[in-house]
Amino acid sequence: MIEIAKARSIECEASVVWAALADLGSISRWAPDVDHSWVMSPQRDGVGAMRRIQSGRLTVIERIVDWTPERGLAYRIEGLPPFARSVENRWHLEPNGAATLVTLTTRIDPGPALPRRAIGRAVGRRLGGISERLLDGLATHLTTGSIPR
Repeated sequence: MIEIAKARSIECEASVVWAALADLGSISRWAPDVDHSWVMSPQRDGVGAMRRIQSGRLTVIERIVDWTPERGLAYRIEGLPPFARSVENRWHLEPNGAATLVTLTTRIDPGPALPRRAIGRAVGRRLGGISERLLDGLATHLTTGSIPR
């Protein structure tokens, strides 16, 4: 398993950060690389909910696998090129006074073959950069109301 964790302190209470993350269909409002998003399951939140993300020509499905209000959520990403058995993003919120430490951890299971592990590490570095942009976009949106592009 390959894990890449990125963290950012956001000058908002955890309930405000949670509200943005829990509104699954609105990620395109604050994520700079997301062109369009919508909830595609009848279930709008919680474990089992699914959203579709469009980023350029890439379309993925994110299936919620963990949902803990005001503490975090995790989703499995489906539809990426076949470089790994599975990819999961896990958001964790840790209140810190009027701010919240937000950690985004990407977990990649590349499989057991040595070439796949090397590819997984390279992809992990790329996904780490995407995680930084997601954190920056969320922070900018919550503190200024704008979307970084």
